Amino acid sequence: MDDNDRAITGLVILSHTLVHTYEFAIPIFVPVWLSQFGTTAFLVGTVVTVGVSLYGIGSLPSGILADRIGSKPLLVGCLIGMGLAFLGVSIAPNLPVLALALVVWGAAASAHHPAGLTLISKDAHTRGDVFAYHGIAGNIGTAAGPLLTTLLLVVFADDWRLVAFVLALPALAAAVLATRIDIDESVTTAATDGGERSTDIHSVGEFVDTSKILFASAFAIVFGMVMSYGLYYRGSLTFLPELFSGFDAIQPINAFGGTFEPGNYVFAGLLAMGVFGQYVGGKLTDRIRVEAGLIAGFAALVVIAVGYLPAANAGLGPLLVLSAVFGFVLFYIQPFYQAAVAEYTPPAARGLSYGFTYLGDFGFGALAASAAGAVLTYASPAALFGLLAVFAVIGGGFSTYLLVRSDSA
Repeated sequence: MDDNDRAITGLVILSHTLVHTYEFAIPIFVPVWLSQFGTTAFLVGTVVTVGVSLYGIGSLPSGILADRIGSKPLLVGCLIGMGLAFLGVSIAPNLPVLALALVVWGAAASAHHPAGLTLISKDAHTRGDVFAYHGIAGNIGTAAGPLLTTLLLVVFADDWRLVAFVLALPALAAAVLATRIDIDESVTTAATDGGERSTDIHSVGEFVDTSKILFASAFAIVFGMVMSYGLYYRGSLTFLPELFSGFDAIQPINAFGGTFEPGNYVFAGLLAMGVFGQYVGGKLTDRIRVEAGLIAGFAALVVIAVGYLPAANAGLGPLLVLSAVFGFVLFYIQPFYQAAVAEYTPPAARGLSYGFTYLGDFGFGALAASAAGAVLTYASPAALFGLLAVFAVIGGGFSTYLLVRSDSA
């Protein structure tokens, strides 16, 4: 790894860690916002949907801009925008202003994956190593977000506004540090797949033409599978801390003049299991068929959705075990769908596929936050887990179609 690779690694680690730290701090705030604003899960879920949807929708323009102006300016802007967004969260007097602050966060965070992946794939010589460090950093942020937010709520006696303010500072400090990282974006390593490098898009017409190439391929099926995964991902994680507070096995504890939420620590532990899921999934993508790995993952998500409430009612032990399995499987699927995108994407549309993939996962998937809130408001947790099972069945169906299609080709 040369100096430029080390600089790229440092920058993408910095950005990726913080993107997921903030993403998973948001669910910890959800129960607080429900109480603070005296509203329903449906309305809070809608607010989260509005913000998080920009996280996915912004991926398309971010991917195009990464090719036009380079990745570093976008990553620095990502860090600045996320910091300013959480400053906005800290002073939001009502739900509309909170929604606006989360929109700023989503728009800023949307720059990371297209810009970061483009930077690694085009300019890192030791590409595999940098991708590995990038993935590990994201999982660290995923686990750190809820844990750090929970600890700060304890330290600051549930003053969520002060917590949001403190959380804003790392991103702003990281933005200053990022500007000092010297990166050469003119390296542009050769494509390793022997195919044509992704085409740069300079007009609406070129975007439409390249998109037609993409969706005329089997990527259309992959895109449907990714959307199904995104719905399960966001629909399950947005309200899980709130659901935990209603389980008899992990009720809040009043001690030392404060309230401790054991469910938040369970949530952080669940997400930490994603590190192992990502690692195992990544290893298996080189050893088994991608379609088979996806089918196994979605089948496991169906079982988890059906069995989660019975496990919670059975006591703390079964709940902890199934939560650990849940975190593992949820992130185990990600390397497989990323591999499927590469396998089923025409070389000429490879770059744009990143944008569409995260549009499907984070953008379309964000609708599940509102849907989950509506189900919890007007139905029950059992109905929510039933809906999640349906999302997993659909994702498994797309994966099975890919397997059958591949076998018959």
